Amino acid sequence: MGDVEELLAERGIDVDPVSIIRWVQRFTPLLIDAARPCRHAVGDRWFVDETYIKVAGVWRYVYRAVNQHDQVIDVYVSKRPNIAAARHFFETALAGHGRPTEGTTELAAPLLRVVEELIPEAAHDTEQYTNDRIEVHE
Repeated sequence: MGDVEELLAERGIDVDPVSIIRWVQRFTPLLIDAARPCRHAVGDRWFVDETYIKVAGVWRYVYRAVNQHDQVIDVYVSKRPNIAAARHFFETALAGHGRPTEGTTELAAPLLRVVEELIPEAAHDTEQYTNDRIEVHE
Protein backbone atom coordinates (compact mmCIF):
# COMPACT_ATOMS: atom_id res chain seq x y z
CA MET A 1 0.00 0.00 0.00
CA GLY A 2 2.82 2.38 0.84
CA ASP A 3 4.36 1.88 -2.62
CA VAL A 4 1.13 2.88 -4.39
CA GLU A 5 0.73 5.87 -2.11
CA GLU A 6 4.33 6.96 -2.87
CA LEU A 7 3.95 6.49 -6.62
CA LEU A 8 0.82 8.63 -6.65
CA ALA A 9 2.37 11.27 -4.36
CA GLU A 10 5.33 11.58 -6.77
CA ARG A 11 2.79 12.50 -9.43
CA GLY A 12 1.08 15.06 -7.21
CA ILE A 13 -1.91 12.86 -6.33
CA ASP A 14 -2.85 12.70 -2.66
CA VAL A 15 -4.79 9.53 -1.85
CA ASP A 16 -6.14 8.29 1.44
CA PRO A 17 -4.75 4.82 2.31
CA VAL A 18 -8.33 3.60 2.85
CA SER A 19 -9.05 4.38 -0.80
CA ILE A 20 -6.12 2.22 -1.87
CA ILE A 21 -7.42 -0.66 0.24
CA ARG A 22 -10.84 -0.26 -1.37
CA TRP A 23 -9.25 -0.27 -4.86
CA VAL A 24 -7.41 -3.48 -4.04
CA GLN A 25 -10.61 -5.10 -2.79
CA ARG A 26 -12.57 -3.93 -5.83
CA PHE A 27 -10.09 -4.56 -8.64
CA THR A 28 -8.14 -7.64 -7.51
CA PRO A 29 -10.94 -10.08 -8.49
CA LEU A 30 -11.19 -8.38 -11.90
CA LEU A 31 -7.43 -8.68 -12.45
CA ILE A 32 -7.51 -12.35 -11.44
CA ASP A 33 -10.33 -13.04 -13.91
CA ALA A 34 -8.51 -11.15 -16.67
CA ALA A 35 -5.26 -13.07 -16.08
CA ARG A 36 -6.83 -16.52 -15.78
CA PRO A 37 -6.94 -17.24 -19.55
CA CYS A 38 -3.19 -16.54 -19.78
CA ARG A 39 -2.30 -19.22 -17.24
CA HIS A 40 -1.24 -22.66 -18.35
CA ALA A 41 -3.28 -25.60 -17.17
CA VAL A 42 -1.47 -27.23 -14.27
CA GLY A 43 0.98 -29.63 -15.84
CA ASP A 44 1.59 -33.25 -14.99
CA ARG A 45 5.19 -32.69 -13.83
CA TRP A 46 5.46 -31.26 -10.33
CA PHE A 47 8.56 -29.92 -8.59
CA VAL A 48 8.04 -29.81 -4.82
CA ASP A 49 10.29 -28.14 -2.30
CA GLU A 50 10.39 -27.67 1.44
CA THR A 51 12.17 -24.65 2.89
CA TYR A 52 11.88 -22.38 5.89
CA ILE A 53 11.31 -18.68 6.29
CA LYS A 54 10.87 -16.26 9.15
CA VAL A 55 7.31 -14.97 9.53
CA ALA A 56 6.75 -12.25 12.13
CA GLY A 57 10.00 -13.28 13.81
CA VAL A 58 9.08 -16.99 13.97
CA TRP A 59 10.58 -19.71 11.77
CA ARG A 60 8.00 -21.51 9.61
CA TYR A 61 8.31 -24.25 7.01
CA VAL A 62 6.99 -23.71 3.51
CA TYR A 63 5.95 -26.45 1.12
CA ARG A 64 5.67 -25.29 -2.46
CA ALA A 65 5.05 -26.91 -5.82
CA VAL A 66 5.54 -25.58 -9.34
CA ASN A 67 4.86 -27.35 -12.62
CA GLN A 68 6.99 -27.74 -15.73
CA HIS A 69 5.83 -24.28 -16.87
CA ASP A 70 7.18 -22.77 -13.59
CA GLN A 71 3.61 -21.95 -12.57
CA VAL A 72 2.96 -22.15 -8.83
CA ILE A 73 0.60 -25.03 -8.08
CA ASP A 74 0.24 -24.62 -4.33
CA VAL A 75 1.94 -23.26 -1.21
CA TYR A 76 1.49 -24.31 2.41
CA VAL A 77 3.07 -22.84 5.56
CA SER A 78 3.51 -25.06 8.60
CA LYS A 79 4.96 -24.84 12.09
CA ARG A 80 6.91 -28.07 11.54
CA PRO A 81 8.28 -30.02 8.59
CA ASN A 82 6.50 -33.26 9.44
CA ILE A 83 4.40 -35.92 7.74
CA ALA A 84 1.11 -34.27 8.72
CA ALA A 85 2.15 -30.99 7.09
CA ALA A 86 3.45 -32.70 3.95
CA ARG A 87 0.27 -34.79 3.72
CA HIS A 88 -1.95 -31.70 4.11
CA PHE A 89 0.01 -29.90 1.41
CA PHE A 90 -0.21 -32.78 -1.06
CA GLU A 91 -3.86 -33.59 -0.35
CA THR A 92 -4.84 -29.97 -0.98
CA ALA A 93 -2.74 -29.72 -4.16
CA LEU A 94 -4.07 -33.04 -5.49
CA ALA A 95 -7.68 -32.10 -4.74
CA GLY A 96 -7.32 -28.80 -6.56
CA HIS A 97 -5.13 -29.82 -9.48
CA GLY A 98 -5.35 -33.54 -10.15
CA ARG A 99 -2.58 -36.10 -10.07
CA PRO A 100 0.89 -35.61 -11.56
CA THR A 101 2.53 -38.34 -13.60
CA GLU A 102 5.97 -37.19 -12.46
CA GLY A 103 7.17 -35.60 -9.25
CA THR A 104 10.51 -34.21 -8.18
CA THR A 105 11.32 -33.63 -4.53
CA GLU A 106 14.32 -33.40 -2.31
CA LEU A 107 15.14 -36.28 0.02
CA ALA A 108 13.19 -34.92 3.01
CA ALA A 109 11.68 -37.93 4.79
CA PRO A 110 8.14 -36.48 5.10
CA LEU A 111 8.03 -35.72 1.37
CA LEU A 112 9.30 -39.17 0.44
CA ARG A 113 6.73 -40.95 2.58
CA VAL A 114 3.76 -38.85 1.52
CA VAL A 115 4.56 -39.09 -2.19
CA GLU A 116 4.86 -42.85 -1.82
CA GLU A 117 1.49 -43.02 0.00
CA LEU A 118 -0.57 -40.55 -2.04
CA ILE A 119 0.79 -40.83 -5.57
CA PRO A 120 2.62 -44.16 -5.81
CA GLU A 121 1.95 -44.37 -9.55
CA ALA A 122 3.90 -41.16 -10.27
CA ALA A 123 7.53 -41.37 -11.30
CA HIS A 124 9.42 -39.83 -8.38
CA ASP A 125 12.81 -38.19 -8.94
CA THR A 126 14.97 -37.29 -5.94
CA GLU A 127 18.29 -36.87 -7.73
CA GLN A 128 20.35 -34.00 -6.37
CA TYR A 129 19.89 -30.69 -8.26
CA THR A 130 16.87 -31.85 -10.28
CA ASN A 131 14.69 -29.69 -8.05
CA ASP A 132 16.71 -26.53 -8.79
CA ARG A 133 13.90 -25.18 -10.98
CA ILE A 134 11.84 -24.40 -7.88
CA GLU A 135 14.78 -23.05 -5.92
CA VAL A 136 15.34 -20.23 -8.42
CA HIS A 137 11.82 -18.89 -7.68
CA GLU A 138 12.46 -18.14 -4.02
